Amino acid sequence: MRNWSMIERFSDTFRQNPSLSRLLVVFTVSGGGLVAYSEANSSNSEVKVATPEVVSRKKKVVVLGTGWAATSYLKNLKNSSYDVQVISPRNYFAFTPLLPSVTCGTVEARSIVEPIRNIVHKKNIDIHYWEAECYKIDAENKKVFCRSSKDGIVNGNEEIVVDYDYLVVAMGARANTFNTPGVEENCLFLKEVEDAQKIRRTVIDCFERASLPKLTDAERKKVLQFVVVGGGPTGVEFAAELHDFVSEDLVKLYPKVKDFVKITLLEAGDHILNMFDKRITVFAEEKFQRDGIDLKTGSMVVKVSDSEISTKEIKNGQISSIPYGMVVWSTGIGTRPVIMEFMKQIGQANRRVLATDEWLRVERCDGIYALGDCATINQRKVMEDISAIFSKADKDSSGTLTVKEFQDALDDICERYPQMQLYLKNKQMSSLVDILKESKGDVVKEAVALNIEEFKQALSQVDFQMKNLPATAQVAAQQGAYLANCFNRMEECEKNPEGPLRYRGEGRHKFRPFRYKHFGQFAPLGGEQTAAQLPGDWVSIGHSSQWLWYSVYASKLVSWRTRALVVSDWGRRFIFGRDSSQI
Repeated sequence: MRNWSMIERFSDTFRQNPSLSRLLVVFTVSGGGLVAYSEANSSNSEVKVATPEVVSRKKKVVVLGTGWAATSYLKNLKNSSYDVQVISPRNYFAFTPLLPSVTCGTVEARSIVEPIRNIVHKKNIDIHYWEAECYKIDAENKKVFCRSSKDGIVNGNEEIVVDYDYLVVAMGARANTFNTPGVEENCLFLKEVEDAQKIRRTVIDCFERASLPKLTDAERKKVLQFVVVGGGPTGVEFAAELHDFVSEDLVKLYPKVKDFVKITLLEAGDHILNMFDKRITVFAEEKFQRDGIDLKTGSMVVKVSDSEISTKEIKNGQISSIPYGMVVWSTGIGTRPVIMEFMKQIGQANRRVLATDEWLRVERCDGIYALGDCATINQRKVMEDISAIFSKADKDSSGTLTVKEFQDALDDICERYPQMQLYLKNKQMSSLVDILKESKGDVVKEAVALNIEEFKQALSQVDFQMKNLPATAQVAAQQGAYLANCFNRMEECEKNPEGPLRYRGEGRHKFRPFRYKHFGQFAPLGGEQTAAQLPGDWVSIGHSSQWLWYSVYASKLVSWRTRALVVSDWGRRFIFGRDSSQI
């Protein structure tokens, strides 16, 4: 009764105040509308998440690999309109420049790896990982065939077929044996973390075997003969790390066999570290001689048996043999079988690695990109486009090209054809007048105007400056970041780039060709000394460069976790020395 009387009083109040009644109706309707809208919106959002049609709108990107190129691509990808599937037999990223340090216990293996799921799980993008190995790419049907070999799977492996809209091939490369007999069966490689761990165990095992009481001195000398094949950065750094490990740690633990240890570095060329400045090469060779590392240049390996390695002197063809306890093969990279089969499929069978254009798109393929060690950029030649370049630069269509017209187009030419910029830099030239002086060898005036044939003659030497990019982590990382940036604005970039040139007045390329920027390189030489070659032809050698190496490598590690672990490993080594256990 009390509730009913209250209702009657409210009813009387609204009858006496019509405006109040209208206000209540507005609130009721609007409130109900808000609730209804909220429920409908919630319902619709649930439907959007669950409806396959919405999910299917996302273009599917398949990434093959978890190395430098693939990881850099995944880290820099920000466009959430893709469904990304990462496929690799390795579920982690490894900081490969520190692999030589892992071989001798300077750094622990777990310190330089980061699970790929840790890298991508915080990104606002649909990224999934499958631990499988790709064994076939079907470009015509846009499918990737993979195989998993995990325990518990029926028949030991399971085939996985994945469709894609875009395919990013970043599978890296394998060690190149040059078909030398016995290398695969008897040598150790240094490409993966597992390789570094195996080398570490083998080094300790050699010392343990040499310490057995019944071995002769000749047998001990053979067991403790360590041979490194390849005088590139990896081979040189490993030889230096091994020397430090032996001289600073192992001689204290194995004093009776320390005089039998010998490290030999074999290089087929005339010098080690050929890609570095000559000052670095000379310093490295002199330091290795002082340290007692036997450096044999001009020696090509022709055969490796289970007990000795045979070499041929390049100069005189003399064959000699070296008994060994361990051989580490570090002579460059080779193509993986799946890439070789794919190259045959798309008509690139005569190449060493996959050929891409300057936008990292695999030639003769639709929607396939390749980067890192498994691919190389097939840079377009200036002479192929010389007529188009001339017509673009000839703004007044006069049939001749003035110095001013050429100078206005020079920046665009250098951007599209990097060999042009390199040519100008090497020749210390900056204008068409300088180029004409080089080609004609006489005095040329500013008012000169060239016809098409004279223009061809002036630029005829430019394409000789073309060089392939080195197969380094630095190149792969920059390619991954570049490709991710292209995918982040694919709506703008999906159309074929226009060219050869587009001037500022007409609008530039929607996305520029990939250009590698070299930030320098290091060569650790042992004894806390490192050689550094930085941009601007600046060379630094010694202890100060070692600390620069520490800081740069620590900053380039992929996560704060790995940075903390590596820095703590370096500190532990300074205090306690390297660990010599076989774990």
